Amino acid sequence: MEFSETVRLALGSLKSNKLRSFLTMLGIIIGVASVILLVSIGSGLKQYITQQFEELGSNLIMVMPGKIQFSDEGGREGGPPGVATNKLTLRIANKIQQESEYVKTALPIVTKSLVAKYGNNSHPTGIIASTEQYTVVRSSEVSEGRDITKAEVASAKRVTIIGPTLKEKLFADSNPVGKKISLADQKYTIIGVFKEKGATMGQDMDDMAFISITAASKQFNIEKLNYIYVESTSADDTVKTATEVKKILLKEMDEEDFTIMDSKDLLSSISSILSVLTIALGGIAGISLLVGGIGIMNIMLVSVTERTKEIGLRKAVGARETDISSQFLIEAVVLSLAGGLIGIILGFIGSLILGHFLKTAVTLWSVLLAFGVSAAVGILFGFAPAAKAAKLDPIEALHYE
Repeated sequence: MEFSETVRLALGSLKSNKLRSFLTMLGIIIGVASVILLVSIGSGLKQYITQQFEELGSNLIMVMPGKIQFSDEGGREGGPPGVATNKLTLRIANKIQQESEYVKTALPIVTKSLVAKYGNNSHPTGIIASTEQYTVVRSSEVSEGRDITKAEVASAKRVTIIGPTLKEKLFADSNPVGKKISLADQKYTIIGVFKEKGATMGQDMDDMAFISITAASKQFNIEKLNYIYVESTSADDTVKTATEVKKILLKEMDEEDFTIMDSKDLLSSISSILSVLTIALGGIAGISLLVGGIGIMNIMLVSVTERTKEIGLRKAVGARETDISSQFLIEAVVLSLAGGLIGIILGFIGSLILGHFLKTAVTLWSVLLAFGVSAAVGILFGFAPAAKAAKLDPIEALHYE
């Protein structure tokens, strides 16, 4: 029997049992769609974090309070962070600025959640408090009004630059520059509005108010910093900068009291963790492909039993074992490939829908892997039913009830 005739018979058998064929494919469809969808979530998260670190700048390092570990004692990733008393102060930031030749700017940062009010309008937001260097170091452009001055920082003057989201919530389309808003019941004069920037490191920079660190310290009696941005003189000197900063800090506190994070090293560590997470998510979804393959095998075995007389008749009129096994194997592979194609389409659609709520990215390797595995599943799990059908004795098959 010619191969084309075998293919025609296999397709005809599947067509005559449309519902059973679809239900058989369902496991493969769900498996392929799940692999693509979960891998797209992991890949999208990786791309998002990479973008966030690129926005920080290649010449920035961060000094955080306490010891944050990215590996456990055995060198494996994912160790728990240490807990320590915050010892970062404005004096420490000034000391880093003055004593390191590789530090261009040491930027003290304080953040706080509060409610902003203007007239009858109020909005829960947050403040970022720092020096006049903040907008330069963080590449935050002022689209309306002006930047804060060194004199205003030194005098703890109550002025603020607000983000575009906060402007919209409190002022709608009107110009807010020159007007006063209440930040935690303290009046601040708006001197500018930031250009739209979006979220950075999980913080919506458009829905924030920037004030001087001196004004924040005076109003909220703040002594400790949330962290310190350290800008190196050059992207090539970040390692030297980190080494110098560490020496300066060790004169003031113990090594367990701070963590210095180089954006490149941190990004590398997080990317490695996210790569493992992405593979793990794909592996978990791949289990459903295995279940789908077992489903195909079970249905095909049932099909062999149901078609025993048909198989016996075909063998009685001259069909070879290879013809019978090829037909059943083709049926299994067609079911797997069709299920794989439908799963890819559903995975793409699901990723597009999820993309409205979180960052997703469908990768070519996940599509090829899912489709390749679905094809392999058809061959692997279709072999047993095909072999069983081919070995049926034609005389016994014709007498099967």
